[in-house]
Amino acid sequence: MLEWLQTYEYAYWWLFAFSLLTFFGTLIAVPMLLVRIPRDYFAHEKRERLTQRNHNILSKTFLVVIKNAIGCVLVFMGIIMLFTPGQGIITILVGLMLLNYPGKYRLERWIVSRPAVFRTINWLRRRARREPLVL
Repeated sequence: MLEWLQTYEYAYWWLFAFSLLTFFGTLIAVPMLLVRIPRDYFAHEKRERLTQRNHNILSKTFLVVIKNAIGCVLVFMGIIMLFTPGQGIITILVGLMLLNYPGKYRLERWIVSRPAVFRTINWLRRRARREPLVL
């Protein structure tokens, strides 16, 4: 392992930089996104379709592909960060939230329904003067 680090030292520094970027990015982005969720977003057993602002199928497809590609990169980098310095678990979770896959809404709902997570999200929403989430 030590030989690999000496041979590919540049990769180690890139992982370190990406780890710092992910850490500070999540500190900023996650609270901003949590306060923007509609209050009844998790109140339904199945995901309610949001109204489509952009009906152009080409741009919508392009955005979905880009979002899933970024999600795949984050999951992959998070797995690497489990064995190197970095925020591996947070990076994997952010990547999973970006990906489209069956059961994603159910997983999100399960995570949010944990008492500690639910209290923390509603605390953030109260500080932003938003109504609490409803499960």
